[in-house]
Amino acid sequence: MAVRIVVVDYGAGNLRSVARALAHVGAEPVVTDDPAVVADAGAVVLPGVGAAGDTMANLRARGLEVPLREFIASGRPFFGVCMGLQALFEWSEEGGGQECLGILPGRVLRFPAGSGLKVPHMGWNTVAWKFDHPVVQGIPSGSYFYFVHSFYPVPSDPAAVLGVTEYGLEFASMVAWRNVVATQFHPEKSGALGLRLYENFLAWARCGAPEAGGVR
Repeated sequence: MAVRIVVVDYGAGNLRSVARALAHVGAEPVVTDDPAVVADAGAVVLPGVGAAGDTMANLRARGLEVPLREFIASGRPFFGVCMGLQALFEWSEEGGGQECLGILPGRVLRFPAGSGLKVPHMGWNTVAWKFDHPVVQGIPSGSYFYFVHSFYPVPSDPAAVLGVTEYGLEFASMVAWRNVVATQFHPEKSGALGLRLYENFLAWARCGAPEAGGVR
């Protein structure tokens, strides 16, 4: 089944690399900032780098905040990347505090100061799966993916945490909830396994993103 995959353009820096990765695995992504096109999509990918405040301001300025909420509520498949994951939560402490989309209960926190860790967390790190999901099919638990971030999500519901990573503390590096999957790492910068994630998402989207074992 053909699925119209829309990559949301709100000025994020990794927009084109995400679109290229999706095209590489057989999608024909539409890159747009048109709320009507987002609302009519078969699947949506929300990329992102940068600050939470800028992200939310840009989404609101383009009239994309409500269409994104309504799209996710419709049950159609959604993939968030980096800031596209953090924006799903209720609140981020970045920039003195920022309300986000409020799709998932939870907060986004900065890595603690004085821990001896380099912030931002930048480079390759492992992701361990907490349960099976179609989007991580064929990817071994403990595989390496590429990260660039100073903040990390703290979901209120542990059942939404699909993948975890250690960086001074254990944090949720991938979430899965109903028709939503999202990564703190960048699949488009993560070589063959990152492309496999996008390929799996495309296959999942073609099946209508059914809720599967372990998916809440």
